[in-house]
Amino acid sequence: MDQPSRSAGTVRPGGRTARVRAAVMEATQDELVEHGFHGLTMDQVAARAGVGKTTVYRRWGSRAGLVTDLMTELANQSTPHADTGGVEADLRANALSVLGAINDGRLGATFQAVIAAATSDEQAAGALRAFYLRRIAEWANVVDLAVKRGELPAGTDGAEVIRAISAPLYYRLVVTREPVTDKDAERSVTRTLAAARAGAFVVEEP
Repeated sequence: MDQPSRSAGTVRPGGRTARVRAAVMEATQDELVEHGFHGLTMDQVAARAGVGKTTVYRRWGSRAGLVTDLMTELANQSTPHADTGGVEADLRANALSVLGAINDGRLGATFQAVIAAATSDEQAAGALRAFYLRRIAEWANVVDLAVKRGELPAGTDGAEVIRAISAPLYYRLVVTREPVTDKDAERSVTRTLAAARAGAFVVEEP
């Protein structure tokens, strides 16, 4: 949802297992960007990563397993939510982070490939859903902070506010295939914030 590191293969401290995983994640992302989900093969990922095919098959099992682990890694690398002290600036930071991810050549292509795969593969859909739920939950905290500061009505659903920020941007990316610009991000923030202040996202207690 927002912008993680461009590459899932960022090296982290660890032994051979960590290095193998980093190489395989980077190769998986490369293959997704170049060939899409349906062109992704375990053998090609193994060759690109420079590891044995048996290692890839044993650890990840399928291309959906590779994508699931990739999305987990991208979520791990994503930045924490902003905390500027004001809800408008926080929501703008979220919108700009989404915009940056969408328009990044590598990340944008990765997300588009997984989104396309999610329409026909349940495991890919599950991986995508888990990624976005995690990122939405992280950024929903800025709304909770705004409620505590009195900037938004009590009972405002933070997750729904964050969804409303990014939804128009992804609609342009995936449905209408239009360019997604800074103006689109700013417009989304303005409209969502106005709706939130008016109580449109308040959830009534049962």
